[in-house]
Amino acid sequence: MSPGLPFKTGLKRRGKKAEQRVTIEYLDGALADFSGYIAVDELYDGPFCVLSIVDNHNFKRLIYEVLDHDPSHKDITRFLCCFRQELNKRHLKLLGVTTDGSPLYPEPLAAIFNGVPHQVCEFHVLKEINKQILKAVTAVRRELKKKLPKLKRGRPSSPAVGKAARRKKKLQDKISDLFEHRYLFVKHSLTPREKKIFLRITRGLPHLRHLRSVMNQVYCLFDRRCRTETALEKLAKLRRRICRFKTLGQTLKKLFTPNIEKALTFLDDSLLPSTSNAVERGNRRHRKMQKSIYRVRTQEHISQRIAIDMQRDEQAQGRLQTITMLHNKRREAI
Repeated sequence: MSPGLPFKTGLKRRGKKAEQRVTIEYLDGALADFSGYIAVDELYDGPFCVLSIVDNHNFKRLIYEVLDHDPSHKDITRFLCCFRQELNKRHLKLLGVTTDGSPLYPEPLAAIFNGVPHQVCEFHVLKEINKQILKAVTAVRRELKKKLPKLKRGRPSSPAVGKAARRKKKLQDKISDLFEHRYLFVKHSLTPREKKIFLRITRGLPHLRHLRSVMNQVYCLFDRRCRTETALEKLAKLRRRICRFKTLGQTLKKLFTPNIEKALTFLDDSLLPSTSNAVERGNRRHRKMQKSIYRVRTQEHISQRIAIDMQRDEQAQGRLQTITMLHNKRREAI
């Protein structure tokens, strides 16, 4: 119906301009209030991989790189060297690094930032231990299921069959309770009601109660009220206790990996974050964005889209001030 061309303001992609600005102007502002603590992580997106470094206090993405292959130690070393050059230009010092449990980071970090504390994400370490605990509970449920007596259809025909039917019903209830309340084996702290439920569902299964007591000791390792040296002593005692029980030793193999020792580094530095949630937050936002923007499937477009996201973070404070002012004006008008 309109004789003129459609209005196209706002339809142009801003990826190229944002990418150019991020590499020049954005980094100066992001490093102006640099906390000294960073989180490093990789995000796999089909054949591509996004390497990111985020300020672990300000939650600002500092630099990133999009690879068309899985990262190697050379890629991580080159990426960290670029970041070290940016820090040296501005006379900034790195105080701590947080990563997940990937084997990609320890060697490059030790070579480039020698002496800087390296913290392995507490969440990832506990997640692996919790998986092993839940697998052990699943194995117990399967063993109980094998013990279910096989009965014929219909009502019990004799007292012995009736006794077997009651035993079957009891085992089925036990299996259902272990499945329904499996979270009680890995929950950080239990309420009095949950403790009663736990004692009821583990009656006759003492090895499951041992798993819960081990998890209590694992959670105590990450208490900020103690130092790393004290936590390592507790870990050594826990490992000796587990080694005395063959079944527990096979179940909790993750307690003998060096990652759990690196996950206790934050206890000696009150400012060192124990998790890499700062960089994980940006990765989750990238995943969510891809659900609606389908063109972000090439290396070029992924890089440009992350640059737009960084530019959006830069404008967040001004955007919040504008929204607050509009709300105040609207409230005054009413």
